[in-house]
Amino acid sequence: MISTDLYNLTMSYAYWKLNRHNDHAVYHLCFRKNPFKGGFAIAAGLHTAIQTAAKEFVINDQERDYLLSIKDDANNNLFTKEFVNFLSNLKLSCDIYAIEEGSIVFPYEPMVRVSGPIIQCQIIETLLLNTIGFQTSIATKAARICYAAKDTPVVEFGMRRSPSLSSSVFASRAAFIGGCVATSNTLAGQEFGIPVRGTQSHSWVTAFDTEEDAFKAYASHIPESMNVFLVDTFSTLKGVETAIKVGHDLRQQGKRLVGIRIDSGDLAWLSKQARHMLDTNGFADAKIFVSNEVDEYVIESIYREGGKIDCWGVGTKLIAAGGNEPLGCVYKLSALKRGDDKGWQYKIKISEQAAKTSIPGVQQVKRFIGDDGEYLGDMIFNEADDNVSNNIIDPLDSNHKKTFPSNCKSKLLLKPIIKKGVIVYQFPSLSSIQERTKTEMNSIHYGIKRFMNPHIYPVGIEESLYYLRNELKNYFRLTNL
Repeated sequence: MISTDLYNLTMSYAYWKLNRHNDHAVYHLCFRKNPFKGGFAIAAGLHTAIQTAAKEFVINDQERDYLLSIKDDANNNLFTKEFVNFLSNLKLSCDIYAIEEGSIVFPYEPMVRVSGPIIQCQIIETLLLNTIGFQTSIATKAARICYAAKDTPVVEFGMRRSPSLSSSVFASRAAFIGGCVATSNTLAGQEFGIPVRGTQSHSWVTAFDTEEDAFKAYASHIPESMNVFLVDTFSTLKGVETAIKVGHDLRQQGKRLVGIRIDSGDLAWLSKQARHMLDTNGFADAKIFVSNEVDEYVIESIYREGGKIDCWGVGTKLIAAGGNEPLGCVYKLSALKRGDDKGWQYKIKISEQAAKTSIPGVQQVKRFIGDDGEYLGDMIFNEADDNVSNNIIDPLDSNHKKTFPSNCKSKLLLKPIIKKGVIVYQFPSLSSIQERTKTEMNSIHYGIKRFMNPHIYPVGIEESLYYLRNELKNYFRLTNL
């Protein structure tokens, strides 16, 4: 049975009892605010959501019995056998369009468009919100961290800080999409083919009588390429001295010291001291790995202070991103056809908060591109409208308008993923998605990638759709007074 909230089933039950379960509906998933007070987000989680929907949109006998056991507040069966039988025979027949994973995305533009029988659109709501919201948040955080790290590799090892083992696997996937080169999570490595990396912990060092004994024992039994020593168990610079001493021994054996890892203290100062010590003792090729609550702000500050880092390890600040600042995704009905209706009834959700007023229509996103390949702005338009201009209006401020030249290059972002319940999209490899992220990050102005007070990328509603939205707002306000 597909993962969902109970209210999706109660609404579906009511649609079924009203014989409206086959009304043709259009829903859109978007978010209202960039995560981490940033200027962009990186789309992720689509493949997971589609795989889950295709696999779980079936109810087995055990799940059927569970649905029949759910009680209402009066302790009566919430659902009838007839309805549960109906669900048991339900097959996914929706159309799903979505922005491809690894793409740059912005507030208000639909990341996913679902159209089909309203009961099916309703049932998959929570799955889409959870999967895409979580992975997009992690992928965005990873992209920010990797941007701060410049050309220095970033390894994700946040499994132990993840809320659950299952979420850690998908977090590792999203972190790789965002730009991390490897993970410590062996299950994610097995599941998705992500390179896995790891060295040693402080407990290894303290399990021996001396730090030198610990380093030598590790080097004797682990492949040469893994000879990275954790040097801050007792005293970081003393640990570097010990690593150098063991490094000389390894060299006499025809082996090499790959590097050291620092997991505490003043990473900028310690890395500079360690670099000097390694270089002056003949280990200029030894790498310095650092960890310890690292994020994009820490990385940026360490670079400002001249830190000498060859690889970053990120855990808590990356993996906790999805829990500490979840992406505020929403899923709204925007168009409906009932029975023999030939045209769309456009739907809108109104709020006293302008940011929470939804956008009607069968939405598509057009991205305008400059001659140099830089993205110039995005337009949300109604695909069912034959008269679409190149004029956009900010959804929150009508004074902010922009017109794109008629000959401006552009592309449509929502791609067909499922048609009539059948997957028609060829999902790319995870490495290809990561490459898309890199290309996309290079296609936006550097000001948008700034961590503090980023430049606002132009995203607007196409002019005629904007005015339709205003008309619907006024109409529904009057009719629902």
